[in-house]
Amino acid sequence: MDRADAEARRRAALAIRQKLLPLLKEIEKGNPPKLVIPKRTFSNTNFDKEKGFLVMGEETLERHLLDAGEARRFMQTILMASIIYQALVENEYPTIRDLYYRGKHTITYMDLAGKVKEENTWDEQDESDAVLRDIEVMTDLLREEMLILSKEKGKMVGDMRIRSGPDVIDLSKLGHGAYAIESTPDLIEFLDVNAEFVLVVEKDAVFQQLHRIGFWKQYKCLLMTGAGQPDRATRRLVRRLNEELGLPVYVITDSDPYGWNIFSVFKVGSITLSYESERLATPKARFLGVSMTDIFGDKGKKPYLTAEERKNFIIKAKDADVKRAKDLQQYPWFQTKKWQREIELFLEKKAKLEIEALVGKGLKFLAHKYIPEKIQGGDWIE
Repeated sequence: MDRADAEARRRAALAIRQKLLPLLKEIEKGNPPKLVIPKRTFSNTNFDKEKGFLVMGEETLERHLLDAGEARRFMQTILMASIIYQALVENEYPTIRDLYYRGKHTITYMDLAGKVKEENTWDEQDESDAVLRDIEVMTDLLREEMLILSKEKGKMVGDMRIRSGPDVIDLSKLGHGAYAIESTPDLIEFLDVNAEFVLVVEKDAVFQQLHRIGFWKQYKCLLMTGAGQPDRATRRLVRRLNEELGLPVYVITDSDPYGWNIFSVFKVGSITLSYESERLATPKARFLGVSMTDIFGDKGKKPYLTAEERKNFIIKAKDADVKRAKDLQQYPWFQTKKWQREIELFLEKKAKLEIEALVGKGLKFLAHKYIPEKIQGGDWIE
């Protein structure tokens, strides 16, 4: 086990012990134990303008062992914490699916009427995942910091060397493949990098196309993708690259409310995981496109598509797209002049466009005109 791994285990195990030991002391005193957990709700989520990301509020909830309505969730929380703690001290690397199965069993008990009954610790993984998020909130640790693994989704390529465990990985020598961003990005050590910015591409297919033609080599960047809605590991690594190496981050997505929301997740975090924003969000991230003003032009800005191309490439927005756009329009972090104009144009035109439409004009257009021009011209939205 390498030193960083061992230190992560020690820190996570200590955090869990510090939360559970007070419960034992209360029991020894004859007091009914309770858990105090910050609320993970929309109403307890705020946008911190100064920090530039979503934060959890100060509201908390209590779970009491001796309350019939809360006893099951209390038990689930203690069970999950104990499973994680055991995995840490035994040098294991459980996945979130492993945690579900390790804790899934049936409890037999006798109710107040003397009838024997059975109840599952949890039925679906959604239940165990929610309890895991409660453990994160309680301990102020990401699950990645507790060495809990999840499916690797994000990818990265560029002129960079990193240390992962005992190995040095050269991200510039992976052939047509790319580095699969590991589940524990904080254990990655940056050795050296020869890049001037980070380009995050929503679509994996477009990422592969840009990689194949050597975009990252010609323009000295780290090329990344979250392959759709980004996982936590990808978001954390983007944050580290910006914060620790000072690399500007540009994000390119489809021109629709769902693409804009993906950018929003990178920039300010997500409402569901607001308690993690400080480590996962990148407030300085810039939205490069595809923007509505790129498609239709606006106030002296020339569109990148001709009238004929717009006719061929744009897709009619659905009612769900319109509803989502109106939701985004109300979020505080979309209240800037530029974002309001983008959303207004979308609602006016009721049209959207995928990144692949720009590739439809030719991959060279996307790689050697659209992206470089927008970066060099400062044509982005913050």
